[in-house]
Amino acid sequence: MDQTLKGQIALITGASSGIGAGVAKSLAKAGATVVINYPVASSQVAAEAVLQEITDAGGQGMTAQCDVSQEAQVEAMFSDVVSRYGTVDILVNNAGIERNAPFHEQTLDQWNAVINVNLTGQFLCARAAIREFLRRGPRPEVSAATGKIICMSSVHELIPWAGHVNYAASKGGVKLMMQSLAQEYGDRRIRVNSICPGAIQTPINRPAWETPQAMSSLLGLIPYNRIGQPEDIGNLAVFLASDLSDYITGASIFIDGGMTVFESFATGG
Repeated sequence: MDQTLKGQIALITGASSGIGAGVAKSLAKAGATVVINYPVASSQVAAEAVLQEITDAGGQGMTAQCDVSQEAQVEAMFSDVVSRYGTVDILVNNAGIERNAPFHEQTLDQWNAVINVNLTGQFLCARAAIREFLRRGPRPEVSAATGKIICMSSVHELIPWAGHVNYAASKGGVKLMMQSLAQEYGDRRIRVNSICPGAIQTPINRPAWETPQAMSSLLGLIPYNRIGQPEDIGNLAVFLASDLSDYITGASIFIDGGMTVFESFATGG
């Protein structure tokens, strides 16, 4: 087992499935003790299964139920983790949802649901993490940085997305929140970056890849001609959480097989 992150505590929100589960497994493989957050009781079995896979492979961790859009629940989760492990070193702000509709039909509830989880949830968790980093100060024995925050953004912080205005707006907000935090806390050696996935094969976007026709259409947007996997994101998260990336902060790193070079223009548009 790689020990790049040995001795560090990593909290991953929305980690019971999809990208979050992939990131949790990758961080655990790199030696971190992982906290697998899940939102509601119905997700507990899936979260425990992720933890079981990690512990079976020799890793360590715990599960933690918390709706990241709820301030009291976020504060309680961080308090529980610090009580158990002493601190948090790495936050992966991954939890996110979609509630898609044509804009003229989109309800306020659909707008609020996405903004509350995807943006406000990242604010609440980042604030709790930064407060913990500042409370305990540097831990040079485990990391050159005082703390690391990885925000899960999307190619849609750059690419507009008709029919998904609430989602795209939330990711645009994540971009400037991330950059502002990197600016504000860089002198305290707190690093904040974003991972911006393109098409990743997870349950949230199943209609985009579950049939041969859908997959073919999707690959028409990806120059590298394959769909991404959760472990692709996990590998990048390990790098951003490690000292190998110690001079990287305030960056949006796109991991999309080239989607943001706009494959549709390859033949002149």
